[in-house]
Amino acid sequence: MIAIGSDHGGYKLKEEIKKYLDEKEIKYKDLGCKSEESVDYPNIAEEVSKEVQENKCDKGILICRSGIGMSIVANKFKGIRCALCHDEFTAKYSRMHNDSNVLAIGADDVTVNDAICILRMWLATEFEGGRHKERINLINKIEDKNMK
Repeated sequence: MIAIGSDHGGYKLKEEIKKYLDEKEIKYKDLGCKSEESVDYPNIAEEVSKEVQENKCDKGILICRSGIGMSIVANKFKGIRCALCHDEFTAKYSRMHNDSNVLAIGADDVTVNDAICILRMWLATEFEGGRHKERINLINKIEDKNMK
């Protein structure tokens, strides 16, 4: 299950991504927004991040105009590794080396086709483990120490 959310700037791209997920029969939970009417992106990012953090969803997707604001909010949650990806390369390595569990996309930065390619690569790539697992463990220790 994937939690997906956007602000008003990412709404149209979110709807296109949902069509792709439907085509591929990938289950998702749409946590908003529901139109292009202005909303506060931190609230949407919080909802998606909590779904992943609480293991209600396996992964999350966040979309705003740049992807930056959403990724900043998501990374405030312990256990969330949100990656802002602009292409298939960053999507692949965010999963393979960093075990990202939330994908952020900037709607003004990519075409619909690019976003689908990014998402497809992100979903298809497995975490490599090994030395990268050791680094994730270090990230977890830093979170434990600094996220009170």
